[in-house]
Amino acid sequence: MRSATPPGRATPENPGSLSRSARKDLTRANLLQAALNLMGGGRSFTSLGLREIAREAGVVPNAFYRHFRNTNELGLVLVEEAGITLRRVLREARKMDVAPRDMLRRSVGVYQEHVKRNRLQFVFISSERSGGSRILRMAIRNEVTHFTNEMAQDFRLRGLYTQLPTASLQMVCGMIVMTMLAAATDILDLPPEQPLLEGEMLENFVQQLKIILFGATRLNETFGVDAAPTARTFPPD
Repeated sequence: MRSATPPGRATPENPGSLSRSARKDLTRANLLQAALNLMGGGRSFTSLGLREIAREAGVVPNAFYRHFRNTNELGLVLVEEAGITLRRVLREARKMDVAPRDMLRRSVGVYQEHVKRNRLQFVFISSERSGGSRILRMAIRNEVTHFTNEMAQDFRLRGLYTQLPTASLQMVCGMIVMTMLAAATDILDLPPEQPLLEGEMLENFVQQLKIILFGATRLNETFGVDAAPTARTFPPD
């Protein structure tokens, strides 16, 4: 028999005390989580029907239409929320009081933990990024662009790669973001309780990013007057 409350669904201790607006927000969150739960069982997003999403969320099908016009709209919200949350987490990681030489490894560690804590979100993103609905693929590409642009702006604010033209800096940041997305799949596929494998994967991830950043350093020098690398050009590990 199906449990009345699927795992992961947001459920307040006393739902009767919630306002109408809060109950509406709760139902919306439950529908989003229901879709993630179903995909966590090995389903693709495009195979999900709104009736089974509603059933998993514990609501009638008509309740679905009060929040989303169709499943694609629900999927777009999942993409947007995943992107916003990830950008916020890494933005906060960059603000931590960490020595510049440790920032890269620290950011990688924060990202790895975020992927592990939000496994279903990244199962969804990894699956839909290369298959499924064209609408969702385009939405994921848009989030990648937002992420890339924000990273490029952050580099500018930190005085990194100051000689690089904007297009070149965005290309470098785009390579970093694509490496992060590829690493998410490796993180998801890690067997549990394998610290050595996890450590090797983390180190490989760090080295890949260092290679990209080192290449950016050399590219930065070609645009600068002074060919000598500076301490502010390449954030060392």
